[in-house]
Amino acid sequence: MTCVRPVPTFADVEAAARTLAGIAHRTPVATSATLDRRTGARLFLKCENLQRAGAFKFRGAFTALSRLDPQQRRAGVLTYSSGNHAQAVALAARELGIPATIVMPTDAPESKVAATRGYGAEIVGYDRYTVDREALGAELARDRGATLIPPYDHPDVIAGQGTATLELLDEAGELDALFVCLGGGGLLAGATLAVRARSPRTRIYGVEPAAGDDGKRSLRAGEIVRIDVPRTIADGAQTQHLGRYPFAIIRDGVDDILTVPDDALIDCMRFFAARMKLVVEPTGCLAMAGALAQAGDLAGQRVGVIVSGGNIDLDRFARLIAPG
Repeated sequence: MTCVRPVPTFADVEAAARTLAGIAHRTPVATSATLDRRTGARLFLKCENLQRAGAFKFRGAFTALSRLDPQQRRAGVLTYSSGNHAQAVALAARELGIPATIVMPTDAPESKVAATRGYGAEIVGYDRYTVDREALGAELARDRGATLIPPYDHPDVIAGQGTATLELLDEAGELDALFVCLGGGGLLAGATLAVRARSPRTRIYGVEPAAGDDGKRSLRAGEIVRIDVPRTIADGAQTQHLGRYPFAIIRDGVDDILTVPDDALIDCMRFFAARMKLVVEPTGCLAMAGALAQAGDLAGQRVGVIVSGGNIDLDRFARLIAPG
């Protein structure tokens, strides 16, 4: 199936940056002498765990919703998400006065469900292991006359996500390598657009959980590979396939896709909490875990890491980082 709208470009990322100015947080870029010693590199961490709604997803959600015409705004929006995009759409919809319905898995983290509901969205639950969320979302959107805003397979969403990397490059300058978490591909695709325009020699790595290596397999096959729902603690990356729009960008612009085990994510969560005083969810640790896995190849380089989100139930956070 071909994409209905053109694949986004760097010009769309720049336009999204103008849309988000004064609305999305310009999140800090953190550094760590300890991480630099461990890797032999100079690391720059873009802390999207401190973004509005707790993750980079607000960038893409607000960008997409802001492009809707008056009739679409009145009819409302609908999306499906395990949590971060759900919260982002709910918050963006509240800011713009748009009704929002969110299809969420029944096992989504309670903190993400509560935040989504708190922003005023209606929640429709489903079983992520037995129900096709894309089909359910499309059916509900059609029945309600709502505009479907998918979590990653949308040009405006990709453009908005690319602003995180654009800001990182503005602050840190050109990079030798950039590590980005990978679920459906929206963040990685947006990052690729920004990097190829602003720092073209940068090597770009997507990082996904070892249990969900569809992105790695897709890049090697040259086509989108679909898998069963992966069993991983990185709930934001429990996607079954890359989006068509993201893959069109990732296929030609990303150097490689890496995988990391869940244990590596827990180690990163502990480090962020203990040494940097940051709460980072498992999915948000993918990029850092990927960078640490490649540490032997990064010596002397300038390396960017997108810390994508910090939304996690505190009791679950405590269980995961507790000594084994």
